[in-house]
Amino acid sequence: MLAVEVLEAPAKVLSQAQREKYLADGYLGIPDVVEESWLTRLRDVTAGYVEISRTLDHNGIGPDGTKDKRFDLEPDHTSDAPRIRRLNSPVDVDDVYWAFASEGPFVEVAQDLLGEDVKFHHSKLNFKWSGGGEEVKWHQDIQFWPHTNYDVLTLGVYLEDVSDEMAPMGVIPESHEGPLFDLYDQAGSWTGNIRDEDLPRVEVGRAAYLGGQAGTVTVHNCRSIHGSPPNMSPRPRPLLLCAYSRADALPITNLTQGGKHSEEFVAGRPARWARFDPRPVLMPPDWSKVGQKSIFEHQQSKK
Repeated sequence: MLAVEVLEAPAKVLSQAQREKYLADGYLGIPDVVEESWLTRLRDVTAGYVEISRTLDHNGIGPDGTKDKRFDLEPDHTSDAPRIRRLNSPVDVDDVYWAFASEGPFVEVAQDLLGEDVKFHHSKLNFKWSGGGEEVKWHQDIQFWPHTNYDVLTLGVYLEDVSDEMAPMGVIPESHEGPLFDLYDQAGSWTGNIRDEDLPRVEVGRAAYLGGQAGTVTVHNCRSIHGSPPNMSPRPRPLLLCAYSRADALPITNLTQGGKHSEEFVAGRPARWARFDPRPVLMPPDWSKVGQKSIFEHQQSKK
């Protein structure tokens, strides 16, 4: 990261201390960022998709016999008790999500941490449903969607209040400056999580868990190790996540090819030069051949 350049630019919404913490620790939890007007719009549109999910079986098959690819559902999802793991690419399915991702406070937070020129990469809405909503095992993001450098981050906003028992996201401080881990198992199959034998090197006991009231924003660098346990509380934990990159960080794979807004600039302008970080990055499977699944499907299939 071009830390000096970023820190010398005037901040838009973050304090200088917050910017320095992100650069040092690889994450932030920021309360009271998203206003109630945005939260109301996001909750309303999200409630509509919960209702749509009631028409689908647990495989996402609708009454007409076709699969609704917008949804990743838990195995015990039913019309009477919907259990959504993820709404895939929400900015592609509803303009409200894109308006928030491109015009809301995420853009200025991203500029404060990446610089003036910022691209949108992708989005997802993880629900972490109540009463056992599935865990997200420890992993790093960039191995799923490699870029030419590591000035890529993910911003999240909690749509509801998230207490400690609701399985908030945990991040390992300073792990963005450590090694990238292999997310394939010993047999060479992609799992999307760090191997059990490597976890002692992760020091999961140091994790900082980023809960907070609705409107709290989470930030983590693409190299930061993060995860979350099952949500055993009686309330779901919807977290809207959007990934952004600096202009000179270019995607290596075609994971988001065809997305309505992939690589669209939300601030500034394109870079004339791509920048390459000398540190190598693990390559994922060729998603165009094997088909992309959610992190839940990859991780839970290896139980």
